[in-house]
Amino acid sequence: MPDLDTVLAGLGDALTLGNLLYVVAGVAVGQFVGAVPGIGPIMAMAIAVPFTFVMSPLAAIAFLMGVNKGGLFGGAIPAVLINTPGTPDAAATALDGFPLTRQGKPLKATKMALYASVTGDTFSDLVLITVSAPLAAVALYMGPVEVFCLIVFAFSVIAGLVGQSMVKGLAAAAFGLLCATVGLDPDQGTPRLIFGWFELYDGLPLAPVAIGTLAVAEILRRLVAMRGGGRPAVTIPEAQDPADARVSWAEYWGCRYTMLRGAVIGTVLGAMPGIGSTAAAFMSYASAKQASRDPDSFGKGNLHGIAATESANSAVVGANLIPLLSLGIPGSIGAALVISALMIQGIQPGPLLFESQGRLIYGLFGAMLMANVVNFWMGQLGLRLWARVVSAPESIVFATALLLCTVGVYLSTGDLVGVYVMLIFAGIGYLMTATGYSVVVFVIAFFLGPRFELSLSQTLGILGDDPLRMLDHPVGLGLLALAVAAAWWMGVRQRRR
Repeated sequence: MPDLDTVLAGLGDALTLGNLLYVVAGVAVGQFVGAVPGIGPIMAMAIAVPFTFVMSPLAAIAFLMGVNKGGLFGGAIPAVLINTPGTPDAAATALDGFPLTRQGKPLKATKMALYASVTGDTFSDLVLITVSAPLAAVALYMGPVEVFCLIVFAFSVIAGLVGQSMVKGLAAAAFGLLCATVGLDPDQGTPRLIFGWFELYDGLPLAPVAIGTLAVAEILRRLVAMRGGGRPAVTIPEAQDPADARVSWAEYWGCRYTMLRGAVIGTVLGAMPGIGSTAAAFMSYASAKQASRDPDSFGKGNLHGIAATESANSAVVGANLIPLLSLGIPGSIGAALVISALMIQGIQPGPLLFESQGRLIYGLFGAMLMANVVNFWMGQLGLRLWARVVSAPESIVFATALLLCTVGVYLSTGDLVGVYVMLIFAGIGYLMTATGYSVVVFVIAFFLGPRFELSLSQTLGILGDDPLRMLDHPVGLGLLALAVAAAWWMGVRQRRR
């Protein structure tokens, strides 16, 4: 553990004008690329990593973290305003954000997303600063069996999103798992369901599937329903009640438990390598819905839905660094890119990092907290601009959004196959929505499918033919017990409704 002088010196290094400018630039880039569907902060970080060679180590990491933090909030902007999530994890934010926008309250929805994002991010950063080593040690105990049980628990919680028809919800989840099997078999390495498209050896890419079903399908639906090109995409009343353009302290404080629950879920899942912010966002949303006294209001413009998703997906950013800094294990693609930037600077992440580079680490912590303040400040400045942009005629807004989706998917996949996949799943998403099948459940199942299949295969190999070996995995048994309890509780709540 570094001494107090090292801690203060590191924090002092972060609070310089040069580092502040790098953080501001990173957050600005992150919010912009996050708002462009299909690009996202990860691609921007990957492009920026080679350029960090000419920066100082702290400035380089501060810039990358600014991009990551700004990008997660940026993804919520189009999700709320035009139901087109900029990043996959923002899809859950659109569930309640877009209904608020249609009610003429886009500023209220985007401000709630901003406040919840900064709150969850700050909570995760404080956990990272104070208890990173103990949490990393706990995450290290999460083997394949525990990960499998965790995903089962996640499915049991997310089952609350199936809507009024359990059969249709289960069918959507099964279809998502089926689509997740496209590509190489994790055990045998044989191709499955690629139909001659060798570009699908690695499976269906997440960005085209998520953007196609959630964003492009909604854009097509709005274009089909459009009557004339002069009507604005979002109508903001001229004599709008001031309360509809802001989030009061009472409204923010009323969401405190929802944001705390989301921040805890995001921090815990972020500390476990490979789970990611998308699962955290949907799991937090489902938990908030089940804990609510009025679950039927979710999906119709409930601020708690926005608070749950944004606090959870933003909390993952700081938590992803827990296994990285303590054990040298990246918890996500973003954390892996941070490792790349550190190694470019000649710094080797691992258990000895706090001893050998304690001043740099606490400088990083200071830069992360500074990025939260900058994210809040820049978000406040940009929200009114974004709200005015989508007040343009809907023919312009949706045609531009469709173009951005296409360009973003092409850049993220590197070929036209990703665009074809996006268009195919846009049609599938349109039909699923029209026939009452849950697109959200489909996307969650698709996202968790590969990890679920791999952990299931590994679990069967570890347990063999003896189910009693589960007794050697008390954490896994506890998660299975929670899954059964969650399924029973949601079943009782659904019968009562």
